[in-house]
Amino acid sequence: MISSLRRFVLFAGTAAAACLCAASPASAADLRDYCPDRPGMGTPACTIDPGHASIEVGLADWTLDRQGGTRTDDFAFGDTLVRYGLTDTLEVQAGWTAIGFERVRDGAGTVRRQTGSGDLRLALRQNLIHPDGSGFSVAVMPVVSLPTGSDPLGAGTWGASLIVPASWKLPHGLQLDFTSEVDAAPDADRHGRHLAYSGVLGLDADLGHDVEATFELAEMHDEDPTGSSDQLLGGLALAWTAKPDLQVDIGTNVGLSRDAPDVELYAGVSRRF
Repeated sequence: MISSLRRFVLFAGTAAAACLCAASPASAADLRDYCPDRPGMGTPACTIDPGHASIEVGLADWTLDRQGGTRTDDFAFGDTLVRYGLTDTLEVQAGWTAIGFERVRDGAGTVRRQTGSGDLRLALRQNLIHPDGSGFSVAVMPVVSLPTGSDPLGAGTWGASLIVPASWKLPHGLQLDFTSEVDAAPDADRHGRHLAYSGVLGLDADLGHDVEATFELAEMHDEDPTGSSDQLLGGLALAWTAKPDLQVDIGTNVGLSRDAPDVELYAGVSRRF
């Protein structure tokens, strides 16, 4: 536990320094509008300018799930995504969660706790039209996860996904988003993979003063051999563009079906270089 906390403190300090105190941030006048992956459940279709990077850190995330008399609290800190533009339309990504805590309390009052780090996630995003996210934009994004983590975040075996994000710019500062995803998802017993798929519909609204709100509805189907599940969630997120290369966000997701977690709260920061 102590070593995990030390690892998180070191990581958090490094991430904060990189995101907030960079000596040579990107020159926003020469770049497209910054489009972080955060916040929200969906994925943007836009890509990072070639030769530039984005570091996006989930500072804190809490999820509450109550099922059949059991309460599960999951905490994640330092969920980090690094994106780098390879060409005008192609970027590479690497993601990892520094530390996660899980607390499970069953109906008898027994409490179980786990602490661990996340798996390594690698991805490519190839935009097919309008890499700056203007007009109608769409991309394809293959993802692979490698079993580098440990419980409660690590899956114990590799997984793969194909994500297809799309967006449509609308009048009056609105944007419609849709993200479809199909997964070879790791089994709960950590020994194989199964089919899972999801869709996220979102609406972005410019609230003025460099603040944007995102409203989302997500449906997820999972065919794990231990039992299939269908989740329906609603989400609301706010993102403040403090500077052209710096964004701060907060958000919440709420379960709308029996299988879905009750609530999730999160906050993060993103910086372009």
